[in-house]
Amino acid sequence: MSDDDDQTRSDFDDAVNMTASELKKWLDTDESKSVGQKKDGGESTGHESGRHIVRILEKKKADLADDDLAHMRKVVGYVKRHSAQKPKGDVTDTDWRYSLMNWGHDPKK
Repeated sequence: MSDDDDQTRSDFDDAVNMTASELKKWLDTDESKSVGQKKDGGESTGHESGRHIVRILEKKKADLADDDLAHMRKVVGYVKRHSAQKPKGDVTDTDWRYSLMNWGHDPKK
């Protein structure tokens, strides 16, 4: 892995604070499936991303492919941008939190 790839992995590890098993369990919930932009009424972009994140988390570092690293950079950017839009008040049961959780980040952790 290059230094840039190592930085991507580090940034991803900072952004994604849910384990593969936590994220899998979350993605099976109605709340997870209720948020995000959906193409043609299908699975939301965030939900699809969550499934890719699970696959990344289950891989060994040496087995990460270029598309995994590209997705990791996308996740880092999304979590950073979306976190900056935090609503006021309790975020426990909000679409904002649910969207972030689909991307592997639980802001309540």
